[in-house]
Amino acid sequence: MIKIGDTIILETKYSESGEKYQSKVIDQSEHYIYIDYPKNMETDKTAFLLDGTQLKASFVAAAGAVYLFDSEVAGKVKRNVPMIMLTYPGDEQLMKIQRRQYVRVETAVDAAMHSPDENFPPLVCVTEDISAGGASFSTKSQIQVEPEMNVNLWLVLLMHSGEYHYLNLKSKIVRILNMKENTRKISVQFSNITPNERQLLLRYCFDRQLAYKKRGIEA
Repeated sequence: MIKIGDTIILETKYSESGEKYQSKVIDQSEHYIYIDYPKNMETDKTAFLLDGTQLKASFVAAAGAVYLFDSEVAGKVKRNVPMIMLTYPGDEQLMKIQRRQYVRVETAVDAAMHSPDENFPPLVCVTEDISAGGASFSTKSQIQVEPEMNVNLWLVLLMHSGEYHYLNLKSKIVRILNMKENTRKISVQFSNITPNERQLLLRYCFDRQLAYKKRGIEA
């Protein structure tokens, strides 16, 4: 299931700090995976995990689903590059997170919705909330859209580190609600999303949650 090159997110199992670390799988064997030294997702600094540290790990599989598993730092290895060896319980012990479980955060992300068939002019908007599975935004535009319509959604993600990421996601309109003052709320679900795109959205949502937590705001 997990493979070389996959991005993996780590969290110490018995810590209350909530710190998360990001790394990549660079080798694997039957009972172990080998990762490069992880970086703290908040500070972008390299983390040094002690042998025996209990971890919760997650990754996005090729089909786009997120999987969780328990792991432990089994040692340090130096081959072509320094690596950390983590225990891997096997594919049968992985826990799959359903799409509805993706954390949705309220955040304003610059976006633009395009029709793949040019049935309506591009709609420039700002999201109200976003998750790794979809997004919603409000608009006063009266362009002719309806549920089940396929669209392309461009998103501009600004990370805590200051880096920008631009995503062009094939999406489907799942809901349109009429609000006050001739405003409509449009909700879309991402489709045909790659594991890297999913991981980037998960990372962005975590960034936003962390920022809200620092300011004492519930996401």
